[in-house]
Amino acid sequence: MQKAAEEGNYINYDHITTDSDLDNLHSDKRWDKILAQVKANKEKAEANLDKPLVATLDTIYEEDQSLRKQIRDVEAEFGRDSKEMKAHWAKIIEKDSINLIKIQNILDERGWLGSDVIGRQGNSTLFLVIQHSDLEIQEKYLPMMRDAVDEGNARASSLALLEDRVALRKGEKQIYGSQIGRDPETGEFYVSPLIDPENVDKRRAKVGLGSIADYVSN
Repeated sequence: MQKAAEEGNYINYDHITTDSDLDNLHSDKRWDKILAQVKANKEKAEANLDKPLVATLDTIYEEDQSLRKQIRDVEAEFGRDSKEMKAHWAKIIEKDSINLIKIQNILDERGWLGSDVIGRQGNSTLFLVIQHSDLEIQEKYLPMMRDAVDEGNARASSLALLEDRVALRKGEKQIYGSQIGRDPETGEFYVSPLIDPENVDKRRAKVGLGSIADYVSN
């Protein structure tokens, strides 16, 4: 960590100051120096960001993820087909529709902005909202995201997930094995239809994804 901080590669100041797993390092005499360096790295990396837009995207990210993080708990407490679960999904769908309008406005006016403009999380937010939209919207912005990956403004691993989701929705087989289905009767999870499964790990490696076995185990 010290080396990464000194080289300017580590900028996650929020994580380093809140992660309880790092508490045992606080008494180390080098800790304050590392904190100062990481903070400086963060400020330097974010100096040219569009701060108002970053704030907007941070809010959208939280709204996109917070309700989804509660899905497992709601299901465990009330059941997968309960009225409470249906009401929870209704909240997600409503929030998604509002956020999609905001993200489409950004993409249509400014294109697929990179981390140098909106930060890493802001960049992820563009993908997440499109990933959670309907097929027509996904197909509209898929070429834009492909171009963004070529230009270094989006991650190939994120594009792979969108490619898979679009393929399955069109009745085709996925390429990278990123989409997991669930049996409506048993509730068991399974990898959705996949082309050339024997070579899926090679394809995953090319876009920065781990092995299919590790993915499935998670």
